[in-house]
Amino acid sequence: MRSMIDIVDVSKSFSTRAVGLVTALHTVNLSIRDNEFFTLLGPSGCGKTTLLRLIGGFEAPTTGSIRIDNVDAAALPPQRRPVNTVFQSYALFPHMTIAENVAFGLEMRGVPKVQINQRVSEALSMVRLNNYASRSPRQLSGGQQQRVALARALAPRPKVLLLDEPLSALDLKLRKEMQAELKRLQQETGITFVLVTHDQEEALAMSDRIAVMSAGNVLQIGEPRGIYDNPQSRFVADFIGESNIISGAVLGRDPTMMIAVRPERIVVSAIATPGQGRARGRITSVTFLGLDTLYEVALDDGSKVRSRCRDIDPCLSTGQPVNIDWPTGVERQLMD
Repeated sequence: MRSMIDIVDVSKSFSTRAVGLVTALHTVNLSIRDNEFFTLLGPSGCGKTTLLRLIGGFEAPTTGSIRIDNVDAAALPPQRRPVNTVFQSYALFPHMTIAENVAFGLEMRGVPKVQINQRVSEALSMVRLNNYASRSPRQLSGGQQQRVALARALAPRPKVLLLDEPLSALDLKLRKEMQAELKRLQQETGITFVLVTHDQEEALAMSDRIAVMSAGNVLQIGEPRGIYDNPQSRFVADFIGESNIISGAVLGRDPTMMIAVRPERIVVSAIATPGQGRARGRITSVTFLGLDTLYEVALDDGSKVRSRCRDIDPCLSTGQPVNIDWPTGVERQLMD
């Protein structure tokens, strides 16, 4: 598939009065494909927003290069890049109608009036707000205002749409709805979407591929299922979903080796015959979660594992000795 964004050996440092030189990105290399929903995922301060700002032209890299649609972006200011950005704040003009807000960017680009009217209508139709053109922003809900911000960014028909945690201000129900809307818009428009978020569930639900970042480094890139099932480091295993990190010593292996097993893969069963299972322990807590029951088990070596199980009959209880096991092939050895 054709590449839309190529980031080659990019680093970014800032000089601060308090601590001197701070490196936000360390020699990042990645390619983002044309017509891809790509997510930069990581905790606060990991460098994901800095990388987004470099793509948008709001910052310049300290070293390295960025190419957008096979064009070196170094000399291109933000307004000349085929890129638009949707920020956390909607930044809608309160004195303008919805249609005027969407048209604003087109007017700044000198697009003819006839084309502006057509593109505004198309953009509002894409976000399903074509009947709200004459309203003001204060007459809309938070979710609707976010759709207006999306329409305004889509109206100039960019090749790349950058999304800087655009759903963070919405409540849970609206976030779920907007996740589906964003995925639909990306598929319908064919625009390359680059999302920044710290929400793992959001990234897994929407992305074609994810880059997991920590401390200015890209630790792993892959499809959501691949990253979830095959984390390459302890950080990724802990940050994407939940993992049990188990020492090889528990399994009679190299004690320096660490493996990751997801809680839903852990099978807990009452001890019938000594020696069964991969490890033994005792249940320290039982939490009913509706579809699942969460068991926390203290292993014989003192470490703990968590298991999300369904339909254990009879239900196990706190203090009960148990076997711990998991299907062959689901454990992942970690590189760090």
